[in-house]
Amino acid sequence: MPLSTENIVIIGSGPAAWTAAIYAARANLNPLVFEGEPVGTELPGGQLMLTTDIENFPGFPEPISGPELMERVKAQAVHHGTRVVSELVREVDFSQRPFTVTPNYSSPLQAHTVIVATGAAAKWIGLDSELRLAQHGGGVSACAVCDGAMPFYRNKRLAVVGGGDTAMEEAMYLTKFASEVVIIHRRDSFRASKVMANRVLAHPKVRVLWNSQVTEVVGDEFITGLKLADTVTGAVREIEVGGLFVAIGHTPNTRFLQGQLDVTEHGYIKVSPWRTATSVDGVFAAGDVIDDYYRQAITSAGTGCMAALEAERWLAHHGIGETPVLETGESSIAAATAEG
Repeated sequence: MPLSTENIVIIGSGPAAWTAAIYAARANLNPLVFEGEPVGTELPGGQLMLTTDIENFPGFPEPISGPELMERVKAQAVHHGTRVVSELVREVDFSQRPFTVTPNYSSPLQAHTVIVATGAAAKWIGLDSELRLAQHGGGVSACAVCDGAMPFYRNKRLAVVGGGDTAMEEAMYLTKFASEVVIIHRRDSFRASKVMANRVLAHPKVRVLWNSQVTEVVGDEFITGLKLADTVTGAVREIEVGGLFVAIGHTPNTRFLQGQLDVTEHGYIKVSPWRTATSVDGVFAAGDVIDDYYRQAITSAGTGCMAALEAERWLAHHGIGETPVLETGESSIAAATAEG
């Protein structure tokens, strides 16, 4: 029995995926989104599902929670005709067209174009206490730029775990709001570039605890401190902090691709400069799965828009998924992507 064939399949459910779905749906491409399913700390909706209040997404003068923002963007996509399947994609076959997409449970299907917007997962220390407070807005975060400016963290001693450039950037950002920033690093020197490390070490608000490892995050509803183990002597101590930012990296969610797309040395999908086209013609990528630098909801949404437009133009170029021409002579994709 032949497989059903879609114009466009979008894999993922963060800002990039839902924005791509909105644009594709308004262009009458009848997109199908595989939004995934809960696996550990990974939830449909991406990393914003662990963000209590968002204050920097345009259009929301008052804070909005990450889960509410994702719910509203998804609702907008569905309102315009997006179809949603609440399954992870187990594997894909990009070796021939139409591409084959195989979900976890339902039947495989084919797609003329695919947008990969599966995001990246923050690396956590792995403590139960850490994950519990991260999931419930208790003062544990994996993104200082996302959360550090919130009133909850202001004028408190904040801890940053990590020793690379990301940890240095997070620490420097937090100095704008914290009374003190304590960097906790398990070694006796940073892995960060010398310029970044020197900048941090020279800052009067920054203190470094070398050869230290977090063994427990203290606090019931909200973080109150950290238990640390000395990686040399094994001695245990406790420090008071009002927030913890884990900056030990991210892992792009690309395992299901099984190497079918070119990736960077850190595993992020390679795309053409200022485009979302991947190494396979007809496959596009958007959001944090291509971005190890900005990692913001708004930049993810922007690349989701780009991917949908590129996919539509690819389909039109191949005579697939074309939509009627309006009486004015304006194509419906132009109408669909017009402001307002």
